[in-house]
Amino acid sequence: MSLPNKRGATAATASLALLAALATACGGPANGSTAAAFDPATCQGGTLTVLAHSGQGKFDPAQLYTSGGGKVPTLVFRTLTTRDHTTAGPDGAKVVPDLATDIGEPNQDATVWTYHLKPGLKFEDGTPIRAQDVKYGIERSFSPELPGGPPYLRDWLVGGEQYQGPYHGGGDLASIQTPNDSTLVFQLTKPEGDFPFLATATQFAPVPQAKDTGADYQKHPISSGPYEVVSNDDGKQMVLARNPYWSRSIDDQRLACPDKIVYTSGLDPSVINQRLLASSGDDARAVSGDTDIDASVLARLNGDPALRKRVAVGNFGETDYLAFNPKVKPFDNPLVRQAISYAVDRQSVINAVGGSAVAKPATTFLPDQAAFGYTPYDDFPAGPSGDPAKAKQVLAQAGYPDGLTITLSHSTTSVTSGPDVATAVQQALAKAGITVKLDPSSDDDYSTKIQTPAQEPGFFITGWGADWPSGGPFLAPIFDGRQILTDGNFNTAQLDDPQVNAEIDAANRLTDPAQSAKAWGQLDVELGKQAWDVPLFHPVYQRLFGSAVKNAYVSQWNGVYDLSRISVK
Repeated sequence: MSLPNKRGATAATASLALLAALATACGGPANGSTAAAFDPATCQGGTLTVLAHSGQGKFDPAQLYTSGGGKVPTLVFRTLTTRDHTTAGPDGAKVVPDLATDIGEPNQDATVWTYHLKPGLKFEDGTPIRAQDVKYGIERSFSPELPGGPPYLRDWLVGGEQYQGPYHGGGDLASIQTPNDSTLVFQLTKPEGDFPFLATATQFAPVPQAKDTGADYQKHPISSGPYEVVSNDDGKQMVLARNPYWSRSIDDQRLACPDKIVYTSGLDPSVINQRLLASSGDDARAVSGDTDIDASVLARLNGDPALRKRVAVGNFGETDYLAFNPKVKPFDNPLVRQAISYAVDRQSVINAVGGSAVAKPATTFLPDQAAFGYTPYDDFPAGPSGDPAKAKQVLAQAGYPDGLTITLSHSTTSVTSGPDVATAVQQALAKAGITVKLDPSSDDDYSTKIQTPAQEPGFFITGWGADWPSGGPFLAPIFDGRQILTDGNFNTAQLDDPQVNAEIDAANRLTDPAQSAKAWGQLDVELGKQAWDVPLFHPVYQRLFGSAVKNAYVSQWNGVYDLSRISVK
């Protein structure tokens, strides 16, 4: 998913701007509850409050852009698979069964996937969950009336490109077969070893056709998870209460400790941190929904051990980087791209987004997590502050012994791709004899410009976040030549290399996670040598929680709290 204007809401860096004034005051992430163990004594009811800046939006499983994590939708919608909610840290990025008995049975080339539902599954009204309900839930996500979900199903399922959903006589999608009430068979257009990851998306949540109210379904979707929707103000304010037909005996992934969950949005990030810092009344049993700690919290961490214990630290698969368009001179010259790679001062960029407490330097495109296939490399080693002398040497080899002038496009307001980062890059490149002119655009205009090949600038700041922790949704959208689009394009280099495309296909065929990760890591190493981009940093997430909250940790799948594990006193 593209950053900063993501296609989905998998991660947020809402309060990074507030950290800029305190760049490296704490010298790194707090040693908070990064992998809190479950305490059975605290799993005894109560009300958990989630304080958020952004609303949930349309709370319809067809329209949500979320998968596998522990956000609010996971409390209401069970899916065929999910992330491992029982484990904090890197192992929590693994796929495990949810409604299904396993993570899926592929045929030999991973073009057919079969799932079997667990026995005893029920909706909130006590009716059984059937394979046909899962099929219907997926089919309705194709309807033009329900936009917003991820695009993979349309691309991956046979007939998906033309299918318009079951409304208006659209019929069913023949590539999803239900030979009986507990079996689903998916026919894919091409091998996809990552299908178990996709099956964590809310589009795989069962929807009973008789209860489908179309665009109004989001007001009261039928729960298959531990909580049902009591009230929903367009995703801005929501109240969830226990689903009486759910139990831990049929769901080993969600603890569902609180009796009630109240989601409140529209809050300023600073207000969220102030309320959690004070931790009084209901706020003692509250967590941040989408806001990182701000400067006021950071400034107190070293001197307040009790407060440090109320900060959860985690990572999400995201890389922010400088992008080149080789169709624009002089970026068609690999040596120019290499010279810029040597010249970049990553530490100054990290300081610009808030310091080492919230970001760590990146020299690889893949995030530094094993699930993605991370393989360390640094093809243009320049240390944390850049190597302007080496950059000048390579620039001379490129035919620019006296330096050159280029333009860097950036957003006007984004923290990660905005003026502060652009200025840091400008100052670093100046030391190497490269004059950088800055070209700012409003966020909406900027997104349109960098995602439209006909308008794409030669040099700009962007980022990519994972839809799930695998190399596939990270490298393919950026480097697969068959994914170059006339608009909404993320292949910034507009690279269409048959060899790269073939390696992407080969990696997609792999269904063993270890083999898949190795293949994506090898491809990342190969691509890195070409300097199609300059990785800058990977974000670090630090989030505060109330003093009466237990078992809080930040999921490495999506960088937010796993609400399904949290308990309150």
